Amino acid sequence: MTRKTSIKRKTSETNIKLGFSIDGNGKGKVNTGIPFLDHMLTLFAKHGLFDLNIEATGDLEVDYHHTVEDIGIVLGKAITEAAGDKKGIRRYGSALLPMDETLASVALDISGRPYLVYNVPLPRRGKIREFDAGLVEDFFQALVNNSGMTLHINLRYGRNIHHIFEAVFKAFGRALDEATSIDGRVSGVPSTKGRL
Repeated sequence: MTRKTSIKRKTSETNIKLGFSIDGNGKGKVNTGIPFLDHMLTLFAKHGLFDLNIEATGDLEVDYHHTVEDIGIVLGKAITEAAGDKKGIRRYGSALLPMDETLASVALDISGRPYLVYNVPLPRRGKIREFDAGLVEDFFQALVNNSGMTLHINLRYGRNIHHIFEAVFKAFGRALDEATSIDGRVSGVPSTKGRL
């Protein structure tokens, strides 16, 4: 069973090519034109042991929002496509991850029911270089809407904005790795309904 996919999405605002493999080695090759997002997605791939290739261009001269949101859309679709029929997966995953002074938790359910709980109060508003910190929530909302997963992201505490988001993306990678991993004890789809 090969659990990987490639997706292309082109609009008047963005052009995205994405390759995603659940059963990878943590290799991330990401070029979005937004260095901070590249860094976060590379961390996600590394710590989730996914292979992720993204080539994206967008109207960055207008704003980062279109590119960030559209990458969330495409990655969400890729996660669902790569998971296939979901037979044998663990379905649930969680991670509690420290990053120096920061502690973040992520819990998720590959349920087919999109829902995001995003509780990441920042110690201060602002940007990481040119990157608006509020775009991270938009990214995860787009990902959830297009993957059909339930995702809870909680910041327990933290001071440094970079560390906060680094902990969040690493925890998301680890939680998704757990949820998509195959459990030999699971027969069929892990739901009493018979489908996810």
